[in-house]
Amino acid sequence: MKRAGFTMIELIFVIVILGILAAVAIPKLSATRDDAKIARGATELATAVGDISSYYTAQGHLSTAETMTNVPLDGTDDLNTSGNSVTYEGCITIESTNSDDNASASGADGIMVKYTADGASKICRGIAKAAKNLTGWTSDSADSNKTVTFGGSSVSW
Repeated sequence: MKRAGFTMIELIFVIVILGILAAVAIPKLSATRDDAKIARGATELATAVGDISSYYTAQGHLSTAETMTNVPLDGTDDLNTSGNSVTYEGCITIESTNSDDNASASGADGIMVKYTADGASKICRGIAKAAKNLTGWTSDSADSNKTVTFGGSSVSW
């Protein structure tokens, strides 16, 4: 007579094997998601800096982040005023700077990208590490800033 199904032992072995595979696969899947968020974040940060640079080159001044780039940045400050800033992912700040001694008389002519390591999430730390080559940071500490200055000819627009 032919057997028409599986024994209980066979089913238990299959369930145990599936459980082991799931225990190995789920952490790998989670790490893959984090890696994707980090890659997206580093790319968006580089895009935001490039967009701001392009806007300054085209317009001769800075404006709000919403006007200059489609990258989601937190904050509505007008970056044309030196010292104003917007943040990305809560730990990376893009601050407007002015290389002129008389910063109040003219608008900002550059930006400084700052990474604050204190209290940064795992994703934000990963973005900072991935963006090191894109932004010129030399380390991951809070004092690692990259300044980008535009213009330089002192021509008023």
